[in-house]
Amino acid sequence: MNESMVEWSRRVGQAELSVELPRRWAHSHGVAGRAAGLGRVLGEDADLLVAAATLHDVGYTPRLAATGFHPLDGARFLRDEHRADERLVRLVANHSFALLEAEERGLREVLEAEFPLVEEPLLVDALVYCDMTTTPDGTRTTAQDRVAEILGRYGADSVVGRFIRRASPEIFAAVERVEAALAGQPR
Repeated sequence: MNESMVEWSRRVGQAELSVELPRRWAHSHGVAGRAAGLGRVLGEDADLLVAAATLHDVGYTPRLAATGFHPLDGARFLRDEHRADERLVRLVANHSFALLEAEERGLREVLEAEFPLVEEPLLVDALVYCDMTTTPDGTRTTAQDRVAEILGRYGADSVVGRFIRRASPEIFAAVERVEAALAGQPR
């Protein structure tokens, strides 16, 4: 029997994060749980979203942190070591408006060249929604509280702080679009 994408992502995520970064694994596990609840609005892409949610922060693993930019490092790991599905890799690379953070780090052109954006708005929004409504410990929160938590943890003048301030309007809009889709309203 072949291993499903969801089972594979859980196995890889747990192997890479659970021991060295247990809190990051708790977050990723919580994000995946949120993703599992979006199946009715994503249809055939539901498993892809759960896999991307599970692996979105794998690039934080110290052995993978070549550039120090976790979306890029994680995507390269999935592509190079696992030959993972291209859409999955591109979702991990671009999760939660990573292009804006890449720009802050001088890596935007690299990220865009290696991992073009996935051109499926609801799928991209859904990953933002799952990530930005889950605390570092894996519990549910609001996007506003999550952004505030990130700012508090990193500081407003850090690379991440500058990025999250720039991205917050886009994050809030993505969350609203997913909530509207879940409520059965037009986007």
